[in-house]
Amino acid sequence: MSPQENVKECCARLYESDFAKMLLGDCFHPGGVKLTERLGTLLGLTPQSRVLDIASGKGTSALFLAERFGCEIVGIDYSAQNVEQASAAAAAKGMHRVSFQIGDAERLPVADSSFDAIICECAFCTFPDKPTAANEFSRVLRSGGGIGLSDLTRGSVLPKELDGLLAWIACIGDAQPVGSYVQYLYAANFRVERTESHEEALLEMVNQVRMKLLGAEIMVGLRKLNLPGIDFGEPKRMAQAALSAIHQGRLGYAIICASKG
Repeated sequence: MSPQENVKECCARLYESDFAKMLLGDCFHPGGVKLTERLGTLLGLTPQSRVLDIASGKGTSALFLAERFGCEIVGIDYSAQNVEQASAAAAAKGMHRVSFQIGDAERLPVADSSFDAIICECAFCTFPDKPTAANEFSRVLRSGGGIGLSDLTRGSVLPKELDGLLAWIACIGDAQPVGSYVQYLYAANFRVERTESHEEALLEMVNQVRMKLLGAEIMVGLRKLNLPGIDFGEPKRMAQAALSAIHQGRLGYAIICASKG
């Protein structure tokens, strides 16, 4: 397995873990469905829209968008377990216009120009080959179609502790400044139309993670929760470092919307 495939496999396994579910809940990105709805609104989704959700996870965003905007959605995720759970959730809700399949963002298993819109939440930063992923987005989107990204952003320098936080809690191996994401999209024939900062969403998520870590540590101490092999000291220090970086403007969260030229 190549180093890039190892990164993808690592991220997929992390998001499947019980510990990640405990810390992050059903929505593994800052802002939850509130920011998902914001993306759908900016993209102008309607019941006639055919939408590709890349790195769709357990299907929370796809199901929400289908309910909120009435659109048809195909979710692509690297994890077979996520695809299975998302498909079961769609079936349980009787949502026949929502489907999920296993796939790699750098080799999307869909036809050229087959979607009106793409969303990708808190995942583009994890793709090892971002230029290839951006070109794949362009390939599968029809001319004039829109893409909405939401992702972690960072300054040029972060505290060393955050390398561990980003890899261990959020699996963010390569968060970049907003301008870098914009350049990837420009190079793939996109016209960037809007960027928005949403640091408040990231701040809320980090604070929630800190509280859940504290709660989990207490529960383990009372022997009411079993999390073998977890050292709470390191993630607590990392979460504090993330909080400081957000307040210092060195770590953030942004929405980027673009259209295919």
